[in-house]
Amino acid sequence: MPASRLFLAKHTVVEAGARVAVVGLHDSPQLAKTVQDAKAIVGDGCLIPIVADLRRDADCQRIAAETIKAFGTIDVLFNNAGLGLQVIADYSGKERTMFWETDVEAWNALVDTNVHGVFLMARAVAPTMITQKFGKIINVSTNRHTMLRLGGSSYGGAKAFVETASRVWAKELEGSGVTVNVLLPGGPIDTGIRTGPLMNDKFWPVSIMRAPTLWLASNQSNGHTAQRFLARLWDEKLPLAERITAAREDGIDKPMLM
Repeated sequence: MPASRLFLAKHTVVEAGARVAVVGLHDSPQLAKTVQDAKAIVGDGCLIPIVADLRRDADCQRIAAETIKAFGTIDVLFNNAGLGLQVIADYSGKERTMFWETDVEAWNALVDTNVHGVFLMARAVAPTMITQKFGKIINVSTNRHTMLRLGGSSYGGAKAFVETASRVWAKELEGSGVTVNVLLPGGPIDTGIRTGPLMNDKFWPVSIMRAPTLWLASNQSNGHTAQRFLARLWDEKLPLAERITAAREDGIDKPMLM
């Protein structure tokens, strides 16, 4: 069942009927466990693992091709791959690495993944989505507070790019049937990536991303594009229209961070 036909009452995308290609940089235990977990829920055939480097255009094109070969189409791109500031420095304490102290190779690794990877994957799937006159591009971002954190210009700048590019891509795709939206947790989330010191070490669980992701991937989000949603504000107790309004941050005509 294509991801565009997701049934929103379910808890995971595979339970909802999606056929999913999961991409990892390495053939890791985490990637294998993801496949096993999906198989345990709904059986074989709903999920394929692909080992690829999103910093390489050829790899991104291969991801798109292998997904289409396996499932016949690409309805949804969930653009969530990224590196955190731990590649720049140890952010478990109070110290921050300023931009002039940053290792150039570490900077390049973060920007190549968080900027180029997002662009290359969107570029790889857009032609198919345009041809079929349907598609959902969901780009994962972060709080504007995090974008402006001292010592975080690499990570924050990359996410600012994602938000600006998402707005432009939505305009460029207007009328094509393809939508582009931004989804962010709305606070620090327990993914294993830390972007700086946290007050009281409080994390939101990864599970808060599920419900808004399912909605954005479904036909129920048709017509919503160039919008920004905070997962922690998505309240399943509210009627859908109120839920959308509560989680959506109103955009502005031009991105303004300063």
